[in-house]
Amino acid sequence: QVQLVESGGGLVPAGGSLRLSCAASGRTFNNYAMAWFRQAPGKEREFVATITWGGRRYYADSVKGRFTISRDNAKNTVSLQMNSLKPEDTAVYYCASKPSTASTYDYWGQGTQVTVSS
Repeated sequence: QVQLVESGGGLVPAGGSLRLSCAASGRTFNNYAMAWFRQAPGKEREFVATITWGGRRYYADSVKGRFTISRDNAKNTVSLQMNSLKPEDTAVYYCASKPSTASTYDYWGQGTQVTVSS
């Protein structure tokens, strides 16, 4: 059974930092892209960042320059380093994965809450 388990969320003041981690298990993730999404209260889930199997990174404009996505293929983990956090970054953050050639993400984690106080 495939599982994605996020950790590292919490409460942080504006300007602070957090590092989210996602551990994937249940299959090999060769040639899978990994990504982070988030959903704020009353809003739809939105893309945050993705990293390909080969290490190419793409970010939402709202987090570019502040967030960094990375992955460890040997350990099947993906991380999101979040710096200069803003109250508008408050959301539940989800880890997701998809085959590199697919257009939709097929595996999702349960999410971890990030709250940024002003």
